[in-house]
Parts: sequence; C-alpha cells; structure tokens
Amino acid sequence: MKKLLKFAAFFAILPFFVLTSCSDDSDDPTPEAVDRFDSFKTYMVTNNMDFTNVLDGWITSATAVHDAMDDYYVIDIRNEADFNTGHIAGAVYATFGNLLEKAADNGGKTIVVTCYTGQNAGVAVVALRLSGYPTAKVLKWGMSSWNPATNGAWIGATGDVGIGDPNWADAPGDIVANTPMTAPELLYTTDVMDEILVDRVAKLLEGGFKGVNNTDVLANPSNYFINNYWAEADVTAHGNIKTAHRILPLTLKDGEYAYYDGTAKVVTYCWTGQTSSMITAYLTVMGYDAYSLKFGTNGMIWSDLEPTHQFSAGQTMDYDLSTSTK
Repeated sequence: MKKLLKFAAFFAILPFFVLTSCSDDSDDPTPEAVDRFDSFKTYMVTNNMDFTNVLDGWITSATAVHDAMDDYYVIDIRNEADFNTGHIAGAVYATFGNLLEKAADNGGKTIVVTCYTGQNAGVAVVALRLSGYPTAKVLKWGMSSWNPATNGAWIGATGDVGIGDPNWADAPGDIVANTPMTAPELLYTTDVMDEILVDRVAKLLEGGFKGVNNTDVLANPSNYFINNYWAEADVTAHGNIKTAHRILPLTLKDGEYAYYDGTAKVVTYCWTGQTSSMITAYLTVMGYDAYSLKFGTNGMIWSDLEPTHQFSAGQTMDYDLSTSTK
C-alpha cells in the first residue's frame, strides 16, 4: 500500500517538473501588435518624408534624359521581353522584387524609372525615395514618350467614357465637403520606426501598382472613397466624378491626410494617372487600401482637356532604342 502511495505522489508532482523544466525565455507570450499609425506619421514628418517631400521634383521628361544621358541611371521595369526588344541605351532591367538591389548600382547618378505609361514607375519611385534615393524620378509618360515603337500602352488608352455619364458631374463640378475620417491601422509588435518603414516599402513593392478601371469607378462611385487630386479651378472648369472629394494640398504635417477614409477602398485620380500612382503608393505605405484610377481623366474626358494635359502622339519623341543587355 505504501508503494502505491509513493507512485501516486510521484505522478502527482510529475507535471510540475515537466512544466518548470521546459520553461524558459522562449515560452514568453508573443508581444501584442499595437497600432503604430500616429508614431509612424510623426516619424515620416520628422525625417522629411511627408507627401510634399516625396512629390518634390518626382518627374522628368524624355528630352531631359536624352539630352543628359550620362547624368542618369535608368531603370526599366517593363516586361523583360519588351525591354530586350528595345530600351533606352544604358538602361538596366529590374522588377519590383530586385528594384532596391539594382538601384544600389546607380554610381551616384540620378535614378530615373521608366515603365510603359509612367504609372507603374510611381510605385518604384516612392519605394526608392523612401529607401535612401530621394531624387529618384519617373519618366513622364513612360516609354510611350521615347519612341513610336514603344508608345502602344498610351495609344488607345485615352477616351471620353465620362462625357455624358450620369456619374460624371459636369462643370462646375459637385465636390463633396471634406470631413475628418478614421485613419488606417498599422499593427506592429515593434516600435522601431525604421523597421516599420522597411516593412511598409517591402509590402508596397510586393503588391505593385494597384490600379482601378474608370468604367468600374464610374459605374459605382459609392463603392469607393474618391479623391480628385486637382486644383479647385480645374474642377470648376471640367467637373468631377460624383461623390468625389478634393484633397489638395495633402500632407501628414498639416493634417489633410485625415480627410482620406482609412476604412474604405480609396481611389485617387489626376490628369494622367501618373501623379495619382505616386499618391497611391505613398498611401499604401501609410496603411491605406489605396488605388490609382488608371490613365486619370485622359481616359474619361480626353476631348475636354487642354493639350498640355492630354496624351497624344505629339508627346512621343523619336529617340533611339537599344537592344543591348549589357
């Protein structure tokens, strides 16, 4: 009977030995993720990475690059087959996945990113400007500006689907008043802002360009939070998508970002989709579910726009293309 009691006592305390002998620092509970949006916002402003900093001098022309080729390090992010068919002499091919690695070989030159239309390049340039390359630029109109053989992405993209559409408010427009909205959440266990920025840029590049078709937005504008990134006079002259807001200027420091709805699918549009791709990329880094309206108003009311805001064959130069892959 005494032996049975000894065995019973041993098994009673056995779980205690198992639990305590296996317990170490690795069993500490995982830290809880905390919303870091406000801290990250402050960090971006303090380190000169507000919207206005990232959008300062972000675009350049084909002529500027052509006339000073030795001053630029051109990164081409089109499909590799199209790159091999014809690209700017000296350009290097890159994907979003190896963009930062390729950028490191710039040799101190100003980086210019080119794509098909100037819209995908906005993602790359925001990523670069937030990763130590504050002078990186988008090639305006992309390769559509370089040579007639490479302008197919813009030719045919312009249109007038918005003219006469019931969800386009004709001039002088019908802009919705801005009111403070809910910011997105940036949930992180770390409170090291440098680490969060690296992760946000990585997520931006992983997701790539996020665009939405004008027909989808015009069909159901209430499905989106829409910002018309235009001056007030431009809305008055041309109108706007119904339900759209007009948030310009747009900064973190002065608080205009708060007019964007961090709980909605937000769409920004401009003249060509190039500026809005930059805004969209930055908003993505800040945690918004952001999209750029493809081709901007060039795809909706092209005939009503001034020539300075229109893409046309006249925007395409006739500069040489290279097939060298060195």
